[in-house]
Amino acid sequence: MKKIGRFHVLTDSCLQTQFSHLELAELAIGGGADTIQFREKGGETREMIRVAEEMKALCKRAGATFVVNDRVDVAIASHADGVHLGQSDFPIPLARKLLGQEAIIGGSASNMEEARKCLLEGADYIGFGPVYFTTSKEDAGPAGGLDLLKQVVEEIPLPIIAIGGLTKENTPRVMQTGVHGIAVISAVCCQKDPLEAAKCLRRLLEGTEKVI
Repeated sequence: MKKIGRFHVLTDSCLQTQFSHLELAELAIGGGADTIQFREKGGETREMIRVAEEMKALCKRAGATFVVNDRVDVAIASHADGVHLGQSDFPIPLARKLLGQEAIIGGSASNMEEARKCLLEGADYIGFGPVYFTTSKEDAGPAGGLDLLKQVVEEIPLPIIAIGGLTKENTPRVMQTGVHGIAVISAVCCQKDPLEAAKCLRRLLEGTEKVI
């Protein structure tokens, strides 16, 4: 059984420079993240592989899933659990050939058509969004809102992970759509205390904390 987590944290070193990818992964896992996605848009491949290997080792010790954003080569080299691919990234069917059936492959979608495409191409889960307006992703499209998210959850028979503009204030409403889980960048990585931020989101995800 593939372990598709419910609380994905994407590490980032562009939006914030206070913490390294590895530090963010450690803090996020400490706060309850069960999936860490290594998101690095620049830099040398060799360095990315080194960081990814460290993150994979950390995730393995903690029992968390480790996924690399976009870079299939880095995922293979670091023995990551899988990759997450956007609509203009590496094609999902080709990634499947290279990574094998056991690998977790996530696809990004921002509308119903893209979600259906991810399903047909063999994605294991879909990161759907942006649900709300987000500044974390330069190429993010317009916010789709909760109604569209609910539609996707009802129509697509895959775990749907909500992404885009998620905060502790709106997470309870997002969870009410029936999504499998959430993925965040800023809501953990850009906070003064990423550990506490992750803990709070995890409680909201589980429905054990109410926002006042």
